[in-house]
Amino acid sequence: MEIALILCLAFSILAVVYVYVGYPILVAICARCFGRNRTPVVLTDDELPAISVLIAAYNEEAEIEARILNLLALDHPRVKCEILIASDGSSDRTNAIVREYADHGVRLLDFPERRGKSSVLNDAFQVVSHDIVVLSDANTQMDPGSLRSMASWFQDARIGVVCGRLVLTDPRTGRNVDSLYWKFETFLKKAESRLGALLGSNGGIYAIRKELFQPIPANTIVDDFVIPLQARQRTGCEIVYDRNAVACEETPERIRSEFHRRTRIGAGGFQSIGLLRGLLHPKHGWICFTFWSHKVLRWLCPFFLMTAFAANVFLASQPIFLALLLVQIAFYAVSGAAAWLPARPRSLRFLRLGTMFTSMNLALLFGFFRWLRGSQKAAWTRTARSTEFATIVEQPIAAAS
Repeated sequence: MEIALILCLAFSILAVVYVYVGYPILVAICARCFGRNRTPVVLTDDELPAISVLIAAYNEEAEIEARILNLLALDHPRVKCEILIASDGSSDRTNAIVREYADHGVRLLDFPERRGKSSVLNDAFQVVSHDIVVLSDANTQMDPGSLRSMASWFQDARIGVVCGRLVLTDPRTGRNVDSLYWKFETFLKKAESRLGALLGSNGGIYAIRKELFQPIPANTIVDDFVIPLQARQRTGCEIVYDRNAVACEETPERIRSEFHRRTRIGAGGFQSIGLLRGLLHPKHGWICFTFWSHKVLRWLCPFFLMTAFAANVFLASQPIFLALLLVQIAFYAVSGAAAWLPARPRSLRFLRLGTMFTSMNLALLFGFFRWLRGSQKAAWTRTARSTEFATIVEQPIAAAS
């Protein structure tokens, strides 16, 4: 029994260390030894493909006009850029604001009943005009050259999805406030992209070939993860990371909002395993390696941490394990206390790393139980996917030639 507890403790600790330390080092080495840097061909205006920009929105009256103006100002020929705002049963002025820009080529897809983003995307993809579709959010702002940069990648027929770079900004100052966690995630995306094993996309900015999109279940929680990998699983297309295609998004002002967001993503992660389980087979090579290491094992970290703590409690009669238990208790205590530390002095900010680690794993645990109970989908009003639209702006947009 004691040996079994020691093995459980050792395995759990090593699993967590691998996910957060071992894997980043390993994937960086593999990317350097076996990966390749890729850059798209620079295209002239005449050579650029036509694209459709699709944004699903729900009650975004505070953001939608600024978003439309941002899209209209992007450096891509207007005659080759279709803008669609798919309104998911908005009850505020979102639809009225979008209609004001109909003369500028902005097209409203007005869905009267709120069903959730997945259902909206399924329907909207049936009416987009162009072969390249850029998906984004109502609360992001793209850099001027982002569309041009992403569109250029599709000259390579092997590339099916292009993931842009999402930059987090302070809602009050507008400054870049990418956290250590987000920088860590961006580092992993770069390495995985070099290996041809990038996992999913940033929902605020990514592009996909229309022909590769396959309708997703109406209750899909993390569509920006499932849609690209579903295309990869079905067709073997490549997913690349474009650091020059940049979108900025404000961070939540309240910690509770960020925790709820991570809980939702956690529930979506567990849900996605069933949808994308084929990619976990070794025949998929590097993407099998990154999916297991970056996602599945990380999503299981809350259970590794709980197993390590429980096993440690039963072994505490021995001095070495008692010391280890006290270290664990101290770590969690400091992590909880650090959440209440002021922003200054900066020398204490390193203590927040423990807070970030603990809160992220707690959110994953909450997300697991939400997924298990099926309660996460309660955030949406689920109905059967419909192909009938109540309102599609009267002026149809011709398909790309």
